Amino acid sequence: MRSSSLILNTAALAIVPLQLMFSVFLLLRGHDEPGGGFIGGLVAASAFVLYAFAFGARSTLRLLRVSPRDILAAGLLFALASTIPALLSGQPLLTAHWWQFPLPGESYLKLSTVLIFDIGVYLAVLGTLMTFVISLMEVRE
Repeated sequence: MRSSSLILNTAALAIVPLQLMFSVFLLLRGHDEPGGGFIGGLVAASAFVLYAFAFGARSTLRLLRVSPRDILAAGLLFALASTIPALLSGQPLLTAHWWQFPLPGESYLKLSTVLIFDIGVYLAVLGTLMTFVISLMEVRE
């Protein structure tokens, strides 16, 4: 069911990309400062909910391009995958592991299992909330 409000439709088109960028910002800074996968996933879900209110459930599913249940499953797999390095090295399940990859110049890209876990939480929260919202909207339509 599409909104008939020109203001809501226009605002959604302007706000959704900003919300999604902010959600990624929250995700990436979460293991060092306030933020993380949970709050980032909530902000991303709120962006898609705003879009759903403005343009309907079907348009939102087309925007997502992937079923919300598949997003949820991918999130659970990412969270599970973050435990593999610790298991392979004989350490407790959620022990953090860090890797450094050289970049041009004298800098490094630092990646960790903490980030992998946060990405999993982000996707799981996004998938869960979008499954609920889309299901409720489809019943209404």
